[in-house]
Amino acid sequence: MSDNVLKGRGAQKNVHNRFFENSHEVLDEYLNFCEAEGEEADRNKTTYIEVFPKTFVNKVKSPDVGMSYSANPYQGCEHGCVYCYARNTHEYWGYGAGLDFERKILFKRNAPQLLEEKITSKNWQGETIIFSGNTDCYQPLERKMEITRKCLEVMLKWKHPTGIITKNSLILRDLDILKEMAKLNIISVNVSITSLSEDTRRLLEPRTASIKQRLKVVEILSANGIPVRVMMAPIIPSLNSHEILPLVKKVAELGAKDVGYTIVRLNGQIAEIFKDWAYKTIPDKAERILNQIAECHGGNLNDSNYGRRMRGEGTISEHVKSTMAIAKKRYLKDRKTETLDTSHFLQLKNPQLNLF
Repeated sequence: MSDNVLKGRGAQKNVHNRFFENSHEVLDEYLNFCEAEGEEADRNKTTYIEVFPKTFVNKVKSPDVGMSYSANPYQGCEHGCVYCYARNTHEYWGYGAGLDFERKILFKRNAPQLLEEKITSKNWQGETIIFSGNTDCYQPLERKMEITRKCLEVMLKWKHPTGIITKNSLILRDLDILKEMAKLNIISVNVSITSLSEDTRRLLEPRTASIKQRLKVVEILSANGIPVRVMMAPIIPSLNSHEILPLVKKVAELGAKDVGYTIVRLNGQIAEIFKDWAYKTIPDKAERILNQIAECHGGNLNDSNYGRRMRGEGTISEHVKSTMAIAKKRYLKDRKTETLDTSHFLQLKNPQLNLF
């Protein structure tokens, strides 16, 4: 690992916002001046910024992500996962996809009110809303703000189908709400676990919950009747691709209903961020990993074609696919995930339905 690795962060630099004409560059003269004066050139602090959106529930137009509607209490994510596809969306808020994404966190205090307005609107029919379709709803700021918890209180109040994607054990704080939702079959949780190795986790996802804590989440939620699906996303060739069988075995033992996966793709600015990270943190493996990622996407680091981009193509992708199929057949056979129930919400919203 290089000596100039920025501790506690995934991205190792900021990258230019493609929507901006001007760019910011830190010159050697400035760094030399800071060193001579005994000052820090970069304090590496996280800042939190309140935003005031007019809408909160978003229609998902991509046909291959497995959700129709998402809701994100936060933009940007302090977890700092270097591969995160959501990094590019930070540019729409006027920030960079690199360090800005994990150091400038936007929060939506009015999210619960906007959520209730949406689900009680005249034409809303109770389609499942996924929290964290973009950035993690249980990232560190949630401990203080409790925006996600307040949103879940709204969803339980209206008995509305809800999905959650997270890699943070803070979700266990809301076990009381989740248990009540599970009784109505209106909740499912996706826990992201990319590796069983803490060393790999620290490199890829520096500010996330430990692997031990995430496995604990799977176990506790499952024990309380809350359906859990694990997402091994993304699978990165030569970094965590060898862990498919042991990972599926482990989470199956803890009660997971299913395991899903994606092959890493470095879309937009993420390619530059990931390459810079790889050469600084795993220089002996960087070239091999980058070449194998490209092999999965027709020679490119990214593939934007729906239906193919998440699974890749070629020998490596086929090997991953077949290994995952073997793992699920061996460890998850006969386990089923139920479709979430909309009837409670519809009857609550339209009491006259009980007359028919």
